[in-house]
Amino acid sequence: METYLHMSSKEINRLEVIQKLAGKQIRQQEASVILGVSIRQVKRLLQRYRKQGASGLISKQRGGKSNNQLSEDSKRKALDALKSKYTGFGPTLAREKLVEQEKLQISTESVRQLMIAEGLWKARPVRKLVAHQLRERRACFGELIQIDGSPHDWFEGRATPCTLLVFIDDATGKLVYLQFVNSESFFSYGQACTQYFQSHGKPVAFYSDKHGIFRVNQSSVGSSDALTQFGRAMQELDIQIICANTPQAKGRVERVILTLQDRLPKEMRLLQINSRQAGNAYLPTFIEHFNQRFAVPPRSSLDAHRSLTPQENLDTILTWQEQRIVSKNLTLQFDKVVYQIQTDRPGYALRKASVTVCRDAQHKVTLLYKGKPLSYNVFHQQASQSEVVLSKDLNQSIPRQPTKPAPDHPWRNYAQPKNRKPTPALPGGDTSTWENK
Repeated sequence: METYLHMSSKEINRLEVIQKLAGKQIRQQEASVILGVSIRQVKRLLQRYRKQGASGLISKQRGGKSNNQLSEDSKRKALDALKSKYTGFGPTLAREKLVEQEKLQISTESVRQLMIAEGLWKARPVRKLVAHQLRERRACFGELIQIDGSPHDWFEGRATPCTLLVFIDDATGKLVYLQFVNSESFFSYGQACTQYFQSHGKPVAFYSDKHGIFRVNQSSVGSSDALTQFGRAMQELDIQIICANTPQAKGRVERVILTLQDRLPKEMRLLQINSRQAGNAYLPTFIEHFNQRFAVPPRSSLDAHRSLTPQENLDTILTWQEQRIVSKNLTLQFDKVVYQIQTDRPGYALRKASVTVCRDAQHKVTLLYKGKPLSYNVFHQQASQSEVVLSKDLNQSIPRQPTKPAPDHPWRNYAQPKNRKPTPALPGGDTSTWENK
């Protein structure tokens, strides 16, 4: 009676080589090179073939349990932790926590298969690859810093949603600065840059998107050389701003934001961080652990950061600055406020002079003339009527409540005509018809 053997392609190739070896068509050394095993293993295979035939070359482990199979006790401990402490974690991050916190020796793929079997993770379909032109990393640390902001519920409902400002080095992939802020604005980026410059120095260039903070997007401005407030400040600090045309062009910061949105909220959940202040205090520790795992060495050991010069006063440069012309009465208007300049010099010396109005994040105003501050008094301040809100920050703005008319408003004094009176309500509540007395 004929018997059928189930052999893999590897076992079929092994059978052909051993048959040639048994027929003395090749030597043992040649067979060991072809099969990728030692000569002693070739002798064992030849001996098994002569005793059992082709069935002797079939793996003895087929149908049995793997030697590296996860034990049932380890599976139970892993599932208990995944369903209690690490709910919502992805397989990679969950495996890290199981190894660090639970002391389980388990692979990422084992965690993924456990989560899929329990319905805790859905296998993602393979996305269609889209080819984008690759850009080589910069060579030096500090040569190019990619910056962006990410509005997200970072505290998973335990605190109000906010925005995370992300600074990442292009050469190394290191997170160089993170900060939770209300929203992306000139002053929030100015505060972040101040702390970043004090820690690392000035980079050669910033790489950002085309947000209105970094680039003038209004065609009515006319000039292509027009600068935003952030652009003007970086120009004074000799830092180039490069705006990407597509999200893929600054893919490094885009990808790291997706990683942060997955990892950072879960890390803060485990540490019971429930406020923005506590989150900002934890960010340096998170950056250190993140860089140890994901950063890569640069091609060059040169640090391209530059130190701040004594003339570069960040308290003045990173303020909102606008130019105003002083009137004959030595007054100027800025943000609906009229400022009266107080000076001991002759009044005609400042008439028609160009003055720089600087406003900081605390709304403190400084008037600069030829780089020196001027004394002033607030002459008149108009009531605020409307507020301009960027479309990106529209959801975070507080809607204005309707104003209740004053008791003496003319609308309240409208008298009804003496020769008319409303008719009784018709069936159905219709009171739209009137009749004379």
